[in-house]
Amino acid sequence: MDLKLSQCFIAVDDHDKALAFYRDVLGLEVRGDVAFEGMRWVTVGSRLQPDVQIVLEPPAASPDISPADKLAMAELLAKGILRGVIFSTADCDALYERVRASGADVLQEPMDQPYGVRDCAFRDPAGNLLRFTERPNA
Repeated sequence: MDLKLSQCFIAVDDHDKALAFYRDVLGLEVRGDVAFEGMRWVTVGSRLQPDVQIVLEPPAASPDISPADKLAMAELLAKGILRGVIFSTADCDALYERVRASGADVLQEPMDQPYGVRDCAFRDPAGNLLRFTERPNA
């Protein structure tokens, strides 16, 4: 099979704050900004991966979700329990300094992991976990 990742989704509770973080701090390009039925989806991605899109979507954006489930999703997002994504970078320390200087919530300073990468971790403005890994030069 010839499968490749096309899109992944990250729940956000404030698209303007998320956009400022993902675009202005991380440097991702905005590829789309769509409003529909009172909701908003913003698509961002790295210039280095033009075929991969990250969709910043409202929590529980499905039209079939119950009000109780919408509330549960919003509560999980507020607690920072929903999963985010792992990015790779050529310079973990420089990226860390840039993101830290933006005021983002630091979870882990850069450190060498026993499994062979150097990484750091933050929460985005919605509370999603984001890790940034640097692989050693081979």
